[in-house]
Amino acid sequence: MSAAAALTRRIDAVVIGASAGGVDGLSVLLPALPATLRAAIFVVLHLPREHPSVLSEIFGPKCAVPVKEAEDKEPVQPGTIYFAPPDYHLLLDRGPRLALSVDEPVHFSRPSVDVLFESAADLYAQRLLGVILTGASEDGAAGLAAVQRAGGLTVVQQPQGSYESHMALCALRRGPADFVLRLEGIAELFGSLSGTRLAAPG
Repeated sequence: MSAAAALTRRIDAVVIGASAGGVDGLSVLLPALPATLRAAIFVVLHLPREHPSVLSEIFGPKCAVPVKEAEDKEPVQPGTIYFAPPDYHLLLDRGPRLALSVDEPVHFSRPSVDVLFESAADLYAQRLLGVILTGASEDGAAGLAAVQRAGGLTVVQQPQGSYESHMALCALRRGPADFVLRLEGIAELFGSLSGTRLAAPG
């Protein structure tokens, strides 16, 4: 598949996984999303389980689209950014709807990137874009492979120069991604998410 073909693919959902250094990375990426965004965005960021999340408060004022913490059984709204709450796995179910789970941690993490990505791949298949960012965990490698098997597009932050490269390197060891980009390149890709399509720049 050529890059031009990939960039005109219909995208209905974007899943993002990050750990150490993730807040800084997301601060570059999420504000790049256009106000015309129709895809829903789902984010797992590894956080301390014992503290409430303030991610919605941090990112809400920075973004052109609504930002909220995911709630169980909530219908998915297009053009909205959803953060997984601390100590709950975030999954996607038919509807589409959000689902929260207290199943066992995966790679010591709840929420788990793998759990989100695998459920999203089952639901959205080729209409899904999966993104792995900085982190010190191997969580996300199996999930990104599931996105690829389902026909979705995959993006990995370039390990060189990232805050913590282990998460990206583990994902790339499972198989090549469609795009390996610096944060600025991913932000440009996000900026092209106009309507429900990734529009080729220029």
